[in-house]
Amino acid sequence: MSLMKRRRSFRHGAFALTLVAIAALLAVGLTPGVKEFALSGTVVDESGPVAGATVRLQATEIETITDEKGAFTLHAKTITAVTVSAWKHGYYSARAAHVAPPSEEIVLVLHRYQTEDNPDYVWALPYSDDPDVPTCAECKAHIVMPWLENAHATSATNPRYLSMYNGTDLYGNRSPLTQYATSRDYGRFPLRPTMDETYFGPGYKLDFPYTEGNCGACHNPGAALDDAYGVDPNLVSGADAFGVHCDYCHKVADVILDPETNLPYPNRPGVLSSDVRRSFNDEHGEEIALFFGPFDDPNVDEGDTYLPLIQESAFCAPCHFGVFWDTVIYNSYGEWLESAYNDPIDGLSCQDCHMPAPMLIDGVPMTNVAPGRGGIERDPETLRSHRQLGASDVEFLQNAVTMATKAIVSSGRLTVDVAITNDKTGHHVPTGSPLRHLILLVDAVDSAGRSLDLVEGPVLPSWCGEGHRSEGNYAGYPGVAYAKVLEELWTEISPSGAYWNPTRIVSDNRIAAHATATSSYIFKAPESGNVQLRATLLYRRAFKELMEQKSWNVPDILMEEVEETLSMDTGV
Repeated sequence: MSLMKRRRSFRHGAFALTLVAIAALLAVGLTPGVKEFALSGTVVDESGPVAGATVRLQATEIETITDEKGAFTLHAKTITAVTVSAWKHGYYSARAAHVAPPSEEIVLVLHRYQTEDNPDYVWALPYSDDPDVPTCAECKAHIVMPWLENAHATSATNPRYLSMYNGTDLYGNRSPLTQYATSRDYGRFPLRPTMDETYFGPGYKLDFPYTEGNCGACHNPGAALDDAYGVDPNLVSGADAFGVHCDYCHKVADVILDPETNLPYPNRPGVLSSDVRRSFNDEHGEEIALFFGPFDDPNVDEGDTYLPLIQESAFCAPCHFGVFWDTVIYNSYGEWLESAYNDPIDGLSCQDCHMPAPMLIDGVPMTNVAPGRGGIERDPETLRSHRQLGASDVEFLQNAVTMATKAIVSSGRLTVDVAITNDKTGHHVPTGSPLRHLILLVDAVDSAGRSLDLVEGPVLPSWCGEGHRSEGNYAGYPGVAYAKVLEELWTEISPSGAYWNPTRIVSDNRIAAHATATSSYIFKAPESGNVQLRATLLYRRAFKELMEQKSWNVPDILMEEVEETLSMDTGV
Protein backbone atom coordinates (compact mmCIF):
# COMPACT_ATOMS: atom_id res chain seq x y z
CA MET A 1 0.00 0.00 0.00
CA SER A 2 1.38 3.41 -0.93
CA LEU A 3 2.14 6.07 1.68
CA MET A 4 -0.61 8.29 0.29
CA LYS A 5 -3.14 5.46 0.61
CA ARG A 6 -2.02 4.74 4.17
CA ARG A 7 -2.42 8.39 5.09
CA ARG A 8 -5.93 8.49 3.69
CA SER A 9 -6.86 5.30 5.54
CA PHE A 10 -5.57 6.79 8.77
CA ARG A 11 -7.32 10.12 8.30
CA HIS A 12 -10.66 8.98 6.98
CA GLY A 13 -11.07 5.56 8.58
CA ALA A 14 -11.83 2.21 7.04
CA PHE A 15 -15.52 1.97 7.83
CA ALA A 16 -17.24 4.58 5.65
CA LEU A 17 -16.69 6.91 2.74
CA THR A 18 -16.39 10.57 3.63
CA LEU A 19 -18.50 13.20 1.95
CA VAL A 20 -15.44 14.23 -0.04
CA ALA A 21 -14.86 10.67 -1.25
CA ILE A 22 -18.51 10.22 -2.18
CA ALA A 23 -18.44 13.47 -4.13
CA ALA A 24 -15.36 12.25 -5.99
CA LEU A 25 -17.13 8.99 -6.87
CA LEU A 26 -20.18 10.81 -8.16
CA ALA A 27 -18.00 13.10 -10.25
CA VAL A 28 -16.75 10.15 -12.30
CA GLY A 29 -20.01 8.26 -12.38
CA LEU A 30 -19.64 5.81 -9.50
CA THR A 31 -22.58 5.27 -7.20
CA PRO A 32 -22.71 2.90 -4.22
CA GLY A 33 -25.28 0.17 -4.65
CA VAL A 34 -25.37 0.17 -8.49
CA LYS A 35 -24.70 -3.06 -10.39
CA GLU A 36 -21.05 -3.78 -11.17
CA PHE A 37 -19.98 -3.56 -14.82
CA ALA A 38 -16.80 -4.68 -16.59
CA LEU A 39 -14.65 -2.41 -18.70
CA SER A 40 -12.09 -4.37 -20.67
CA GLY A 41 -9.73 -3.89 -23.54
CA THR A 42 -6.09 -3.73 -24.59
CA VAL A 43 -3.15 -1.38 -24.17
CA VAL A 44 -0.83 -1.21 -27.19
CA ASP A 45 2.05 0.81 -28.58
CA GLU A 46 3.54 1.01 -32.07
CA SER A 47 4.97 -2.49 -31.67
CA GLY A 48 1.90 -4.24 -30.27
CA PRO A 49 0.50 -5.15 -26.85
CA VAL A 50 2.03 -3.52 -23.76
CA ALA A 51 2.31 -5.66 -20.65
CA GLY A 52 2.62 -4.18 -17.18
CA ALA A 53 0.76 -0.95 -17.92
CA THR A 54 -1.41 0.62 -15.22
CA VAL A 55 -5.02 1.07 -16.31
CA ARG A 56 -7.25 3.26 -14.19
CA LEU A 57 -10.76 4.57 -13.99
CA GLN A 58 -9.75 8.22 -14.07
CA ALA A 59 -9.51 10.04 -10.72
CA THR A 60 -10.34 6.90 -8.72
CA GLU A 61 -8.39 4.13 -7.04
CA ILE A 62 -9.97 1.53 -9.32
CA GLU A 63 -7.00 0.21 -11.27
CA THR A 64 -5.43 -2.91 -12.74
CA ILE A 65 -2.28 -4.01 -14.58
CA THR A 66 -2.24 -5.32 -18.13
CA ASP A 67 -1.23 -8.96 -18.70
CA GLU A 68 1.38 -10.25 -21.12
CA LYS A 69 -1.06 -9.68 -24.00
CA GLY A 70 -1.76 -6.10 -22.95
CA ALA A 71 -5.27 -7.04 -21.85
CA PHE A 72 -7.08 -5.57 -18.87
CA THR A 73 -10.43 -5.65 -17.12
CA LEU A 74 -11.74 -3.07 -14.67
CA HIS A 75 -14.70 -3.82 -12.45
CA ALA A 76 -16.69 -0.80 -11.39
CA LYS A 77 -20.15 0.31 -10.36
CA THR A 78 -21.09 2.93 -12.88
CA ILE A 79 -24.15 4.71 -14.19
CA THR A 80 -22.65 6.96 -16.83
CA ALA A 81 -19.81 7.30 -19.30
CA VAL A 82 -16.32 7.34 -17.81
CA THR A 83 -12.70 7.95 -18.78
CA VAL A 84 -10.21 5.09 -18.74
CA SER A 85 -6.48 5.86 -18.65
CA ALA A 86 -3.29 3.91 -19.17
CA TRP A 87 0.33 4.56 -18.25
CA LYS A 88 3.70 2.83 -18.20
CA HIS A 89 7.16 4.17 -17.49
CA GLY A 90 8.71 5.63 -20.62
CA TYR A 91 5.36 6.48 -22.19
CA TYR A 92 2.98 9.40 -22.23
CA SER A 93 -0.28 8.64 -20.46
CA ALA A 94 -3.21 7.71 -22.69
CA ARG A 95 -6.95 7.87 -22.15
CA ALA A 96 -10.23 6.85 -23.62
CA ALA A 97 -12.98 9.33 -22.77
CA HIS A 98 -16.77 8.93 -22.84
CA VAL A 99 -16.64 5.16 -22.46
CA ALA A 100 -20.15 3.84 -21.84
CA PRO A 101 -20.07 0.75 -19.61
CA PRO A 102 -20.09 -2.12 -20.04
CA SER A 103 -17.43 -2.14 -22.71
CA GLU A 104 -15.18 -4.91 -24.05
CA GLU A 105 -13.18 -3.29 -26.84
CA ILE A 106 -11.37 -0.34 -25.30
CA VAL A 107 -8.03 0.26 -27.01
CA LEU A 108 -5.53 2.57 -25.33
CA VAL A 109 -2.51 3.52 -27.44
CA LEU A 110 0.68 4.47 -25.60
CA HIS A 111 3.35 6.62 -27.24
CA ARG A 112 6.91 6.77 -25.99
CA TYR A 113 8.24 10.11 -24.88
CA GLN A 114 11.65 11.47 -25.79
CA THR A 115 14.83 10.08 -24.30
CA GLU A 116 17.00 13.12 -25.16
CA ASP A 117 17.08 16.73 -23.99
CA ASN A 118 16.56 19.77 -26.22
CA PRO A 119 18.95 22.66 -25.40
CA ASP A 120 17.05 24.96 -27.78
CA TYR A 121 13.87 24.79 -25.72
CA VAL A 122 12.55 28.04 -24.20
CA TRP A 123 11.23 27.61 -20.66
CA ALA A 124 7.59 28.44 -19.99
CA LEU A 125 7.01 31.39 -17.67
CA PRO A 126 5.35 30.58 -14.35
CA TYR A 127 3.65 33.98 -14.23
CA SER A 128 3.53 37.34 -16.00
CA ASP A 129 1.75 40.63 -15.38
CA ASP A 130 1.07 40.76 -19.12
CA PRO A 131 -2.23 38.92 -19.73
CA ASP A 132 -1.21 38.25 -23.35
CA VAL A 133 1.85 36.22 -22.34
CA PRO A 134 1.15 32.47 -21.90
CA THR A 135 2.12 31.21 -18.45
CA CYS A 136 1.62 28.26 -16.13
CA ALA A 137 -0.64 30.45 -13.97
CA GLU A 138 -3.01 30.90 -16.88
CA CYS A 139 -4.41 27.42 -16.28
CA LYS A 140 -3.18 26.57 -12.78
CA ALA A 141 -3.42 29.80 -10.84
CA HIS A 142 -4.24 28.03 -7.56
CA ILE A 143 -0.96 26.14 -7.89
CA VAL A 144 1.31 28.89 -9.19
CA MET A 145 0.25 31.90 -7.14
CA PRO A 146 0.98 30.34 -3.72
CA TRP A 147 4.22 28.93 -5.18
CA LEU A 148 5.42 32.42 -6.08
CA GLU A 149 5.84 33.17 -2.37
CA ASN A 150 8.17 30.27 -1.54
CA ALA A 151 11.96 30.06 -1.48
CA HIS A 152 12.22 28.03 -4.69
CA ALA A 153 10.50 30.78 -6.67
CA THR A 154 12.92 33.39 -5.31
CA SER A 155 16.12 31.33 -5.31
CA ALA A 156 17.49 33.34 -8.25
CA THR A 157 16.68 36.76 -6.84
CA ASN A 158 17.03 36.34 -3.07
CA PRO A 159 19.00 39.47 -2.05
CA ARG A 160 20.94 37.60 0.64
CA TYR A 161 22.04 34.99 -1.89
CA LEU A 162 23.14 37.65 -4.37
CA SER A 163 25.00 39.62 -1.72
CA MET A 164 26.93 36.48 -0.75
CA TYR A 165 27.66 35.74 -4.39
CA ASN A 166 28.77 39.28 -5.24
CA GLY A 167 30.53 40.11 -1.98
CA THR A 168 28.33 43.12 -1.25
CA ASP A 169 25.90 44.30 1.34
CA LEU A 170 22.24 44.86 0.47
CA TYR A 171 23.03 48.42 -0.60
CA GLY A 172 25.58 47.37 -3.21
CA ASN A 173 28.69 48.27 -1.23
CA ARG A 174 31.37 45.77 -2.16
CA SER A 175 34.26 44.35 -0.18
CA PRO A 176 37.78 44.55 -1.66
CA LEU A 177 38.90 41.63 -3.81
CA THR A 178 40.66 38.84 -1.95
CA GLN A 179 44.42 39.23 -1.71
CA TYR A 180 46.78 36.27 -2.12
CA ALA A 181 50.25 35.27 -1.05
CA THR A 182 52.56 32.57 -2.38
CA SER A 183 54.32 29.85 -0.46
CA ARG A 184 57.10 27.63 -1.78
CA ASP A 185 55.39 24.64 -0.17
CA TYR A 186 51.72 25.43 -0.82
CA GLY A 187 51.65 27.78 -3.75
CA ARG A 188 49.06 30.57 -3.94
CA PHE A 189 46.72 30.95 -0.97
CA PRO A 190 44.19 33.61 0.17
CA LEU A 191 44.92 36.10 2.91
CA ARG A 192 42.52 37.00 5.68
CA PRO A 193 40.54 40.15 4.77
CA THR A 194 40.81 43.35 6.78
CA MET A 195 37.62 43.63 8.83
CA ASP A 196 37.24 47.41 8.71
CA GLU A 197 34.62 49.83 7.40
CA THR A 198 35.46 48.84 3.81
CA TYR A 199 34.54 45.20 4.38
CA PHE A 200 30.98 44.12 3.62
CA GLY A 201 31.35 40.40 4.10
CA PRO A 202 32.58 37.54 1.94
CA GLY A 203 31.59 36.83 -1.64
CA TYR A 204 32.25 34.21 -4.24
CA LYS A 205 33.22 36.83 -6.82
CA LEU A 206 35.74 38.32 -4.40
CA ASP A 207 37.61 35.03 -4.24
CA PHE A 208 37.04 33.90 -7.84
CA PRO A 209 36.39 37.06 -9.88
CA TYR A 210 37.05 35.38 -13.23
CA THR A 211 34.67 32.44 -12.89
CA GLU A 212 30.92 32.14 -12.33
CA GLY A 213 30.94 29.09 -10.05
CA ASN A 214 28.28 26.40 -9.76
CA CYS A 215 25.82 28.28 -7.53
CA GLY A 216 23.43 28.38 -10.46
CA ALA A 217 23.26 24.58 -10.56
CA CYS A 218 20.70 24.83 -7.75
CA HIS A 219 19.66 28.47 -7.60
CA ASN A 220 19.21 28.91 -11.37
CA PRO A 221 18.82 25.35 -12.70
CA GLY A 222 17.07 26.24 -15.94
CA ALA A 223 19.88 28.58 -16.93
CA ALA A 224 22.61 26.26 -15.60
CA LEU A 225 21.44 23.15 -17.42
CA ASP A 226 23.71 23.74 -20.41
CA ASP A 227 26.56 25.36 -18.49
CA ALA A 228 26.55 24.47 -14.80
CA TYR A 229 29.70 26.53 -14.12
CA GLY A 230 28.89 29.48 -16.35
CA VAL A 231 25.80 31.21 -14.94
CA ASP A 232 26.04 34.69 -13.48
CA PRO A 233 22.91 34.93 -11.28
CA ASN A 234 22.85 38.70 -11.77
CA LEU A 235 22.04 38.22 -15.47
CA VAL A 236 19.29 35.59 -15.53
CA SER A 237 16.00 36.53 -17.15
CA GLY A 238 12.71 35.09 -18.33
CA ALA A 239 11.55 31.96 -16.54
CA ASP A 240 15.02 31.53 -15.03
CA ALA A 241 14.45 34.68 -12.97
CA PHE A 242 11.89 32.57 -11.07
CA GLY A 243 14.63 30.28 -9.76
CA VAL A 244 13.55 26.65 -9.48
CA HIS A 245 10.52 27.20 -11.66
CA CYS A 246 7.54 25.03 -12.64
CA ASP A 247 8.72 24.02 -16.09
CA TYR A 248 12.13 22.95 -14.81
CA CYS A 249 10.82 20.72 -12.00
CA HIS A 250 8.23 19.12 -14.25
CA LYS A 251 10.84 18.22 -16.85
CA VAL A 252 13.13 16.33 -14.48
CA ALA A 253 12.89 12.70 -15.61
CA ASP A 254 15.34 11.20 -13.13
CA VAL A 255 18.03 11.95 -10.57
CA ILE A 256 21.54 10.53 -10.60
CA LEU A 257 22.51 8.98 -7.26
CA ASP A 258 25.40 6.85 -6.12
CA PRO A 259 23.90 3.34 -5.69
CA GLU A 260 26.18 2.66 -2.72
CA THR A 261 25.19 5.74 -0.71
CA ASN A 262 21.86 6.71 -2.34
CA LEU A 263 23.26 10.25 -2.36
CA PRO A 264 24.33 12.47 -5.26
CA TYR A 265 27.97 12.13 -6.16
CA PRO A 266 30.31 14.71 -4.56
CA ASN A 267 30.74 18.01 -6.38
CA ARG A 268 27.72 17.38 -8.57
CA PRO A 269 24.98 19.64 -7.16
CA GLY A 270 21.65 20.42 -8.78
CA VAL A 271 21.51 20.03 -12.54
CA LEU A 272 24.73 17.99 -12.48
CA SER A 273 22.75 15.20 -10.79
CA SER A 274 19.53 15.58 -12.78
CA ASP A 275 18.26 14.03 -16.01
CA VAL A 276 16.13 16.75 -17.64
CA ARG A 277 14.04 16.41 -20.82
CA ARG A 278 13.23 19.72 -22.48
CA SER A 279 10.63 19.36 -25.23
CA PHE A 280 11.29 19.17 -28.96
CA ASN A 281 9.19 20.51 -31.84
CA ASP A 282 7.72 18.38 -34.60
CA GLU A 283 8.34 18.88 -38.33
CA HIS A 284 5.68 21.60 -38.35
CA GLY A 285 7.32 23.58 -35.56
CA GLU A 286 4.72 22.59 -32.98
CA GLU A 287 5.98 21.65 -29.54
CA ILE A 288 5.72 18.01 -28.58
CA ALA A 289 5.00 18.76 -24.94
CA LEU A 290 6.43 16.73 -22.08
CA PHE A 291 5.54 17.32 -18.44
CA PHE A 292 6.15 14.87 -15.59
CA GLY A 293 3.58 14.94 -12.81
CA PRO A 294 2.03 13.04 -9.89
CA PHE A 295 -0.86 11.36 -11.76
CA ASP A 296 -0.92 8.39 -14.13
CA ASP A 297 -4.31 9.58 -15.45
CA PRO A 298 -3.91 13.24 -16.49
CA ASN A 299 -6.74 14.78 -18.46
CA VAL A 300 -4.74 15.44 -21.63
CA ASP A 301 -4.39 13.51 -24.86
CA GLU A 302 -0.59 13.63 -24.81
CA GLY A 303 2.05 15.79 -23.17
CA ASP A 304 1.67 14.79 -19.52
CA THR A 305 2.86 11.60 -17.95
CA TYR A 306 3.34 10.09 -14.53
CA LEU A 307 6.65 10.14 -12.65
CA PRO A 308 6.57 8.28 -9.31
CA LEU A 309 9.88 9.93 -8.42
CA ILE A 310 8.23 13.35 -8.21
CA GLN A 311 6.57 12.28 -4.95
CA GLU A 312 9.71 10.69 -3.48
CA SER A 313 12.36 12.36 -1.34
CA ALA A 314 15.04 11.39 -3.86
CA PHE A 315 13.58 13.98 -6.23
CA CYS A 316 14.86 16.67 -3.84
CA ALA A 317 18.33 15.15 -3.43
CA PRO A 318 20.33 17.02 -6.14
CA CYS A 319 19.82 20.44 -4.54
CA HIS A 320 19.56 19.37 -0.91
CA PHE A 321 22.86 17.54 -0.64
CA GLY A 322 26.13 19.20 -1.50
CA VAL A 323 29.81 18.40 -0.98
CA PHE A 324 32.34 21.19 -1.57
CA TRP A 325 36.07 20.61 -1.31
CA ASP A 326 35.38 17.21 0.32
CA THR A 327 33.29 18.81 3.08
CA VAL A 328 29.59 17.99 3.32
CA ILE A 329 27.90 21.39 3.43
CA TYR A 330 24.26 20.75 2.56
CA ASN A 331 22.83 17.48 3.82
CA SER A 332 19.07 17.75 4.39
CA TYR A 333 18.48 14.75 2.13
CA GLY A 334 21.27 12.73 3.74
CA GLU A 335 19.92 13.52 7.20
CA TRP A 336 16.50 12.30 6.07
CA LEU A 337 18.07 9.10 4.71
CA GLU A 338 19.60 8.38 8.11
CA SER A 339 16.38 9.03 10.02
CA ALA A 340 13.33 6.93 10.79
CA TYR A 341 11.40 9.09 8.33
CA ASN A 342 13.10 7.06 5.60
CA ASP A 343 11.22 3.92 6.69
CA PRO A 344 9.38 2.61 3.59
CA ILE A 345 6.30 1.66 5.64
CA ASP A 346 5.94 4.15 8.47
CA GLY A 347 8.11 7.01 7.21
CA LEU A 348 7.32 10.34 5.59
CA SER A 349 8.78 11.85 2.44
CA CYS A 350 10.01 15.42 2.03
CA GLN A 351 6.82 16.13 0.10
CA ASP A 352 4.60 14.89 2.93
CA CYS A 353 5.83 17.68 5.17
CA HIS A 354 6.85 20.43 2.75
CA MET A 355 4.05 19.90 0.21
CA PRO A 356 1.21 18.57 2.36
CA ALA A 357 -2.23 17.65 1.07
CA PRO A 358 -4.82 18.96 0.82
CA MET A 359 -3.99 22.32 -0.71
CA LEU A 360 -6.22 24.90 0.98
CA ILE A 361 -7.65 27.86 -0.91
CA ASP A 362 -9.23 30.36 1.47
CA GLY A 363 -9.52 27.48 3.94
CA VAL A 364 -11.27 25.16 1.47
CA PRO A 365 -9.49 22.04 0.09
CA MET A 366 -8.67 22.32 -3.60
CA THR A 367 -10.24 19.60 -5.75
CA ASN A 368 -9.21 20.72 -9.23
CA VAL A 369 -5.79 22.04 -10.28
CA ALA A 370 -7.10 23.68 -13.47
CA PRO A 371 -10.82 24.40 -13.11
CA GLY A 372 -12.38 25.32 -16.43
CA ARG A 373 -9.06 24.71 -18.20
CA GLY A 374 -9.16 20.95 -18.62
CA GLY A 375 -8.70 19.99 -14.99
CA ILE A 376 -10.85 17.31 -13.37
CA GLU A 377 -12.25 16.84 -9.89
CA ARG A 378 -10.02 14.74 -7.64
CA ASP A 379 -9.81 13.65 -4.05
CA PRO A 380 -8.20 16.69 -2.34
CA GLU A 381 -5.87 14.36 -0.46
CA THR A 382 -4.10 13.72 -3.78
CA LEU A 383 -3.47 17.41 -4.50
CA ARG A 384 -0.37 18.70 -2.76
CA SER A 385 0.28 22.25 -1.70
CA HIS A 386 2.83 24.10 -3.83
CA ARG A 387 3.57 26.64 -1.14
CA GLN A 388 6.53 24.34 -0.46
CA LEU A 389 6.83 25.25 3.19
CA GLY A 390 10.29 25.85 4.57
CA ALA A 391 12.49 27.99 6.77
CA SER A 392 10.84 31.19 5.54
CA ASP A 393 7.45 30.08 6.90
CA VAL A 394 7.32 31.13 10.55
CA GLU A 395 4.43 28.93 11.65
CA PHE A 396 5.91 25.89 9.90
CA LEU A 397 9.30 26.57 11.47
CA GLN A 398 7.85 27.03 14.94
CA ASN A 399 6.31 23.57 14.73
CA ALA A 400 9.70 21.89 14.26
CA VAL A 401 10.68 21.09 17.86
CA THR A 402 9.33 20.80 21.40
CA MET A 403 11.07 22.25 24.46
CA ALA A 404 10.64 21.36 28.13
CA THR A 405 12.32 22.55 31.33
CA LYS A 406 12.78 21.08 34.80
CA ALA A 407 13.85 23.23 37.75
CA ILE A 408 14.92 22.12 41.25
CA VAL A 409 15.92 24.32 44.21
CA SER A 410 18.28 22.68 46.71
CA SER A 411 21.05 23.84 49.06
CA GLY A 412 21.01 27.40 47.78
CA ARG A 413 21.26 26.30 44.17
CA LEU A 414 18.72 26.46 41.35
CA THR A 415 19.30 23.66 38.85
CA VAL A 416 17.61 24.01 35.48
CA ASP A 417 17.51 21.24 32.88
CA VAL A 418 16.36 22.07 29.35
CA ALA A 419 15.41 19.44 26.77
CA ILE A 420 14.79 20.26 23.11
CA THR A 421 13.32 17.42 21.06
CA ASN A 422 13.27 17.34 17.27
CA ASP A 423 9.95 15.49 17.19
CA LYS A 424 8.37 16.91 14.04
CA THR A 425 11.17 17.23 11.50
CA GLY A 426 12.66 14.62 9.17
CA HIS A 427 16.18 16.06 9.22
CA HIS A 428 18.46 18.00 11.55
CA VAL A 429 17.30 21.27 13.08
CA PRO A 430 18.43 23.59 11.72
CA THR A 431 19.29 22.17 8.30
CA GLY A 432 20.36 23.46 4.89
CA SER A 433 22.61 26.51 4.90
CA PRO A 434 25.39 26.31 7.51
CA LEU A 435 24.62 29.93 8.39
CA ARG A 436 21.42 28.93 10.16
CA HIS A 437 21.45 28.20 13.88
CA LEU A 438 19.34 27.99 17.02
CA ILE A 439 20.04 30.02 20.14
CA LEU A 440 18.82 28.74 23.50
CA LEU A 441 18.76 31.45 26.18
CA VAL A 442 18.22 30.50 29.82
CA ASP A 443 17.36 33.39 32.15
CA ALA A 444 16.80 33.32 35.90
CA VAL A 445 16.04 36.57 37.78
CA ASP A 446 15.07 37.30 41.36
CA SER A 447 12.14 39.34 42.64
CA ALA A 448 14.10 42.57 42.10
CA GLY A 449 14.79 41.70 38.46
CA ARG A 450 18.47 40.88 39.05
CA SER A 451 19.95 38.01 37.04
CA LEU A 452 21.12 35.10 39.16
CA ASP A 453 24.81 34.24 38.97
CA LEU A 454 25.56 31.20 36.84
CA VAL A 455 27.62 28.75 38.91
CA GLU A 456 27.89 26.00 36.35
CA GLY A 457 26.65 25.46 32.81
CA PRO A 458 27.28 26.48 29.19
CA VAL A 459 27.26 30.05 27.90
CA LEU A 460 26.68 31.27 24.37
CA PRO A 461 29.73 31.73 22.10
CA SER A 462 31.02 35.04 20.78
CA TRP A 463 29.43 34.53 17.36
CA CYS A 464 26.01 34.94 18.97
CA GLY A 465 26.83 38.66 19.09
CA GLU A 466 28.83 40.81 21.45
CA GLY A 467 27.25 44.04 22.64
CA HIS A 468 23.90 45.16 23.99
CA ARG A 469 21.45 42.34 24.53
CA SER A 470 18.61 44.57 23.37
CA GLU A 471 20.20 44.48 19.91
CA GLY A 472 20.24 40.70 19.76
CA ASN A 473 23.71 40.14 21.18
CA TYR A 474 23.75 37.10 23.44
CA ALA A 475 27.41 36.09 23.75
CA GLY A 476 28.30 35.07 27.31
CA TYR A 477 24.72 34.55 28.48
CA PRO A 478 23.63 31.14 29.80
CA GLY A 479 22.55 28.95 26.92
CA VAL A 480 23.54 26.81 23.94
CA ALA A 481 23.82 27.57 20.23
CA TYR A 482 23.02 24.69 17.88
CA ALA A 483 24.87 24.97 14.59
CA LYS A 484 27.21 23.43 12.04
CA VAL A 485 30.27 25.65 12.36
CA LEU A 486 32.71 25.87 9.45
CA GLU A 487 36.24 27.24 9.44
CA GLU A 488 38.05 28.33 6.28
CA LEU A 489 41.29 26.38 6.01
CA TRP A 490 43.54 29.21 4.83
CA THR A 491 42.15 32.31 6.56
CA GLU A 492 40.85 30.42 9.64
CA ILE A 493 37.70 32.57 9.59
CA SER A 494 35.05 30.86 11.71
CA PRO A 495 32.15 30.59 11.64
CA SER A 496 32.13 30.91 7.85
CA GLY A 497 29.49 30.72 5.15
CA ALA A 498 32.07 31.01 2.35
CA TYR A 499 32.11 27.28 1.70
CA TRP A 500 33.13 27.87 -1.92
CA ASN A 501 36.57 27.97 -0.27
CA PRO A 502 38.08 24.89 1.40
CA THR A 503 36.57 24.54 4.88
CA ARG A 504 36.47 22.10 7.74
CA ILE A 505 33.67 21.39 10.18
CA VAL A 506 34.71 22.73 13.58
CA SER A 507 31.61 21.47 15.37
CA ASP A 508 28.09 20.27 14.64
CA ASN A 509 25.63 19.95 17.53
CA ARG A 510 22.42 20.39 15.53
CA ILE A 511 19.51 18.24 16.66
CA ALA A 512 18.86 15.14 14.54
CA ALA A 513 15.40 13.82 13.75
CA HIS A 514 13.78 12.23 16.84
CA ALA A 515 16.80 13.23 18.96
CA THR A 516 16.75 15.29 22.16
CA ALA A 517 19.41 17.86 23.07
CA THR A 518 19.78 18.51 26.80
CA SER A 519 21.66 21.14 28.77
CA SER A 520 21.91 21.91 32.49
CA TYR A 521 22.48 25.14 34.39
CA ILE A 522 23.16 25.77 38.08
CA PHE A 523 22.41 29.26 39.39
CA LYS A 524 23.06 30.73 42.84
CA ALA A 525 19.57 31.01 44.31
CA PRO A 526 18.36 33.82 46.59
CA GLU A 527 17.46 32.91 50.15
CA SER A 528 13.84 34.03 49.78
CA GLY A 529 11.31 35.43 47.37
CA ASN A 530 10.52 34.25 43.88
CA VAL A 531 12.68 33.45 40.87
CA GLN A 532 11.40 33.98 37.34
CA LEU A 533 12.79 31.32 35.02
CA ARG A 534 12.60 31.66 31.26
CA ALA A 535 13.99 29.42 28.51
CA THR A 536 13.83 30.93 25.03
CA LEU A 537 14.68 29.19 21.77
CA LEU A 538 15.41 31.45 18.80
CA TYR A 539 16.04 30.65 15.14
CA ARG A 540 18.65 32.91 13.56
CA ARG A 541 19.12 32.87 9.79
CA ALA A 542 22.82 33.83 9.81
CA PHE A 543 25.66 34.64 12.18
CA LYS A 544 25.41 38.07 13.78
CA GLU A 545 28.66 39.52 12.45
CA LEU A 546 27.88 38.44 8.89
CA MET A 547 24.40 39.93 9.05
CA GLU A 548 25.85 43.23 10.22
CA GLN A 549 28.45 43.20 7.45
CA LYS A 550 25.79 42.48 4.83
CA SER A 551 23.09 44.76 6.34
CA TRP A 552 20.73 41.80 6.55
CA ASN A 553 18.03 43.08 8.85
CA VAL A 554 16.44 39.69 9.47
CA PRO A 555 14.79 39.33 12.89
CA ASP A 556 15.18 36.22 15.00
CA ILE A 557 12.21 33.87 15.02
CA LEU A 558 10.85 32.71 18.36
CA MET A 559 10.67 28.91 18.18
CA GLU A 560 9.72 27.99 21.76
CA GLU A 561 9.50 29.73 25.12
CA VAL A 562 8.89 28.27 28.57
CA GLU A 563 8.35 30.45 31.66
CA GLU A 564 8.08 29.35 35.27
CA THR A 565 7.90 31.13 38.63
CA LEU A 566 9.68 29.40 41.52
CA SER A 567 9.30 30.19 45.22
CA MET A 568 12.56 30.06 47.14
CA ASP A 569 10.55 29.69 50.34
CA THR A 570 8.92 26.44 49.27
CA GLY A 571 11.34 25.27 46.60
CA VAL A 572 8.60 24.98 43.99
